[in-house]
Amino acid sequence: MIFKVYFQDKANEVPVRENTKTVYVNGDSEKDVRIKLKSREINIEFVQAVKGAHLEYEQQSEDFKVLEI
Repeated sequence: MIFKVYFQDKANEVPVRENTKTVYVNGDSEKDVRIKLKSREINIEFVQAVKGAHLEYEQQSEDFKVLEI
């Protein structure tokens, strides 16, 4: 399943909406995705499963790249 992860680059700073970035990660569950990204020093704000029409919409974006971790 593909998950869209909203995050901040620096784990020790207060999240600012304008600095939020996204990445797509292939994983079994939200917990699995968080474990895969744990080694990176980022502040994960939200993990959202992407499927169906939502996935099709996201795939149309130029920035759609799924990380295989």
